[in-house]
Amino acid sequence: MKHVLTFLTGLVFGLGIVMSGMSNPAKVINFFDIAGSWDPSLAFVMGGAVVVTFIGYRFVLKRPAPMMDTAFNVPSSRLIDRRLVGGSALFGIGWGIAGFCPGGALPALGTLNPDVLIFVASLVTGIFAAKTMMNKTATI
Repeated sequence: MKHVLTFLTGLVFGLGIVMSGMSNPAKVINFFDIAGSWDPSLAFVMGGAVVVTFIGYRFVLKRPAPMMDTAFNVPSSRLIDRRLVGGSALFGIGWGIAGFCPGGALPALGTLNPDVLIFVASLVTGIFAAKTMMNKTATI
């Protein structure tokens, strides 16, 4: 049952990304083009998501545990370190250059657009490279 609910959650998320147009890299890039053909629609999509999440978490976190797990898996650290800032910066730069974030690229895989395929392949490569680097620095 857990896998079915995970699939349905991902399906709803993917449909939302596609319906809002956020799987279109031109729409995302135009959001960052403040001096040119600026498109504020991404701000409305993100704002809507923040409001829904803010309200939803108020209800969910009142429960003793999630319905399909024994405990909530929330970060325990509030430390803002160079890894967090650097990773966030890389994410933002990549998003601005490519016009994709992982949430928008995965539903767009179904289009078989070569740009999407290259982005996702690069994303997976970057994840493995980061894990390798983290493992090497942890043993030093």
